[in-house]
Amino acid sequence: NYPPTDSDAKQLAGMGTPDLEGTYGTFSFYTDEPAASYGEVSGGRVYYVRVRRDRVEASLPGPNNSFERGAPQVSIPFTAVIDAANPVAKVVIQDRQILLQPGEWSEWVPVRFDLLPLGVAPVHGIVRFYLKEIRPDFKLYVTPVNVDPANPVLPISEPAGYARELHESLGYFSTLGIPEDTKALSAGVLDRAEFLAQSRWLGQEERRLLDFQLRNFKSGALFFYSGRADQVQHMFWREMEAGDKEFGKTIEKLYQDADELVGYALSRVDTKTLVIALSDHGFAGFSRAFSLNNWLEEQGYAARQPEGGSGYLEPFDWSRTRAYGLGFTGLYLNQKGREQNGWVPAEDRDALLDEIQKKLIEVRDPVSGKPVVTKVYRADRVYSGEDAAKAPDLIIGYNRGYRASWESVLGLFSTQVLADNADQWSGDHLMDPELVPGILFTNRPMKATKPGLEDLVPTILKEFGVEKEAGMKGNSIF
Repeated sequence: NYPPTDSDAKQLAGMGTPDLEGTYGTFSFYTDEPAASYGEVSGGRVYYVRVRRDRVEASLPGPNNSFERGAPQVSIPFTAVIDAANPVAKVVIQDRQILLQPGEWSEWVPVRFDLLPLGVAPVHGIVRFYLKEIRPDFKLYVTPVNVDPANPVLPISEPAGYARELHESLGYFSTLGIPEDTKALSAGVLDRAEFLAQSRWLGQEERRLLDFQLRNFKSGALFFYSGRADQVQHMFWREMEAGDKEFGKTIEKLYQDADELVGYALSRVDTKTLVIALSDHGFAGFSRAFSLNNWLEEQGYAARQPEGGSGYLEPFDWSRTRAYGLGFTGLYLNQKGREQNGWVPAEDRDALLDEIQKKLIEVRDPVSGKPVVTKVYRADRVYSGEDAAKAPDLIIGYNRGYRASWESVLGLFSTQVLADNADQWSGDHLMDPELVPGILFTNRPMKATKPGLEDLVPTILKEFGVEKEAGMKGNSIF
């Protein structure tokens, strides 16, 4: 994860690594189609450009300039020159020229954002261009600006020079924590085939990184994370369930690729080396969205201001709200002495949580008659440790096919309690964990009959002859 921890281990940051804007990934899309035709775009920006004499003038946004008052965003200009006779365009950015045909991806292109004159404070990034179309409409997609592994401005590796070492051996590679651009697919900026093309070249980068690690691995512990299976399943579950002619086998092919990756790892180690392949969750369809805050309002536990805002937690009338939803599975009481505007007495806490817990289990989908929630967990009964107090009061275990609405995740209200999920993001795992279990495979027989994530650390420690710490949950699976 990001940032990498200070240790003697070599680490490359993974999930959570931002782009140069400090976001989890903000793409840029340039088109002479009216930008409004794409509607409200989350996770990216659509720029309306004009094609004049076969040229497009545009700019690529980068980081904010903390050296200037107000920290304005820095951008660099670029030009796209369209061949008048042939289906090809030349993108010119700084000292680079990239020739692209429609449907073609560029390689990684290094870019530089100067925060001060004379290049005194350069910030380096890398992008890939995708020329979607030239005619009749111009359409050019640019990935989020990744941190340049050759000149990292953010702490993406430990030690700091490790990212540069990888670049020297492997060339450029994505450094974004979640590089598959699911937002561009949901917005219709990339279509399904284009998204999968991106996923494939990201998979090739992933394979090169794994190969490098295995070739140089001598002893110790090697952890390698692959996120492709997660992101592709999020976006193609509906196609699998529907038996889509073109994309219905996408997830099956993905698991074949994952199996081949594990087989490759096994082929590179001896029989004494322990190999563990695991996922911390499974997957299910996400066809119906449940607005927890609308339901709480309907049941009399939450109230809105007459003219509530649209920002994070803004719509609530806290003087009349006893409980609210925030996050994918979290429910919180508006508890006195804890919340800023809390008024629910601590002595009423248990009774109120039990009441809400019971009612949530009774919720049925009026369309299918299925239970929306299969289990509700009291956080104080399932979590322990010094951070347990930061957890929600209730953890909601949704049924397969159901998940919190996007609005509810942000502490907002939707238009209704239950609605169809029409987004391309059609698979998920933020449900009752008993319904979407992960997997665990090893090249050594296990003694544990029902292993859990809490068993992994004790297992690894035991492999190195280290006793688990006092208070640590779990046991070795062997």
